[in-house]
Amino acid sequence: MEMEYAMILLSLAAVFGLFMAWGIGANDVANAMATSVGSGAITIRQAILVAAVFEFTGAVLAGGHVTATIRKGIIDANALTGTPELLVYGMLAALLAAGIWLLIASMLGWPVSTTHSIVGAIIGFAMVGIGMDAVKWGKVGSIVASWIASPLLAGIIAFIIFTSVQRMILNTAEPLKNARRYVPVYIFLAGFMISLITLLKGLTHIGLKLTTLECYLIATGCGLVIMLIGILLIRRVIYDPEADRDFHYANVERIFAILMLVTACSMAFAHGSNDVANAVGPVAAVVSIINSGGQLSQNSPLPVWILLLGGVGIVLGLAMYGHKVIATVGKNITELTPSRGFSAELAAATTVVLASGTGIPISTTHTLVGAVLGVGMARGIAALDLRVVRNIFMSWIITLPAGGILAILFFFLFKAVFSA
Repeated sequence: MEMEYAMILLSLAAVFGLFMAWGIGANDVANAMATSVGSGAITIRQAILVAAVFEFTGAVLAGGHVTATIRKGIIDANALTGTPELLVYGMLAALLAAGIWLLIASMLGWPVSTTHSIVGAIIGFAMVGIGMDAVKWGKVGSIVASWIASPLLAGIIAFIIFTSVQRMILNTAEPLKNARRYVPVYIFLAGFMISLITLLKGLTHIGLKLTTLECYLIATGCGLVIMLIGILLIRRVIYDPEADRDFHYANVERIFAILMLVTACSMAFAHGSNDVANAVGPVAAVVSIINSGGQLSQNSPLPVWILLLGGVGIVLGLAMYGHKVIATVGKNITELTPSRGFSAELAAATTVVLASGTGIPISTTHTLVGAVLGVGMARGIAALDLRVVRNIFMSWIITLPAGGILAILFFFLFKAVFSA
C-alpha cells in the first residue's frame, strides 16, 4: 500500500466512520428511544442523556463481538490477496454511501435499517470491485433471514409480554395493586437479561474472564439490585385519584413509566453493543490493512479508539437529529402508553441481545418496529396505522439497493483518485 496515501486513507476512514455512526444515532438510536419518548415516560432531553451513557457503554464494552461479521463475514477476503487497496476503497465507499443514505432517511423521518445500509453498500462494491464470487452469498442469506426472523421474533415476544401485562394487571379488578406487585418482577427480568449478556459476551475487551455460573450469579445480583431501586421509585410515585377518572389506568401507567426508564437504558445498551459494528467494522478493516502494510489479517484485534469513535458519533447523531424518526416510531405506528411501550422495548431488547450474543448483525429498527406491531396486534389490528406501516416497509425495501448503488459510485471515485 502506498505509504503517502496511508494517512489520508486512515483519516478518511475515521471521518466516514464518525459520519456513519452519526447516521446510526440520528436514525437507529432514535428508534431505540422512540417508545420511551412516544409513550411520555421520558422527555427527549432525558432520552439523549440515557443514550449518551448506555449507548456509549454498550458500544465500547460489548461492541467488538458483532464487528467481526461485518468486517470479514460478508466478502471473501482471499479474493483480494493481491490487491488489498481495493478492500480499503470499498470499505470507505460503503461507509460514505451508508452514511449518506441514513442522512436522507432521517430527514424524511423513515426508520430504516443501518445494518441493511452498510451490508447493501459492502455487497454493492464487492460485486463491481472484486466480482460476484467474492460475496459470501450464504452469509448474506443468513443475515437476510435474520432480518425477517428478528421482527417476527420481537413481535411474538412483545405480544406475549403485553398479553401478560393485560391479564395480570390491566384487566383485573385492582390494576394499581397488581401493578405494584408485578412490575418489580418485570424490572428484575430486564435487569437480569441485560446484565447476563454483558457478562457473557461484552467484557472480553477489558480482559474479564468469568465462568458461566459466575455470570448467572452476578446477573441475578444485578437484576435484584435494579429491582430494589425500581421498588423504591414505585413507592415514591404520588397517586392521583382524580387522574383515574379521565383515564382508568393513569396511575398504573405512572408505575410503568418507571419501568420504561429501566428498559430504555437496557435498549440503549443492547443497541450500542449490536449496531456500533455497522460503523466501526469497515473502519477496523481499513485500519488493519494499512497497519499491516497491506496484509489481509482475518483476526486483527479491534483498537479501542475505533469503538470510542463509534460511541461518540452515535450520541451526537441522536442529539442533533433524532427527533424526526422518534416521532414516526413512537407516535405514528400505534398509540403508545408506558405499559405498551415497555412491552415493545423489553421484547426488542431481548431479541437484539440474543442476536448480539450469537454474533448475527440484525436490524434494531426491524426488531423494534416488529415489537411495536406485536403490541398493536395484541390490542387488535384497528390499533395500527397501516399507512405508516406500509411506508416503513417500503423504505426498508429501498435501503439495500440505495446503499449498494451509492457505494458503487464512491468505489469508482476512490479508485480513480488513489490509483492514479
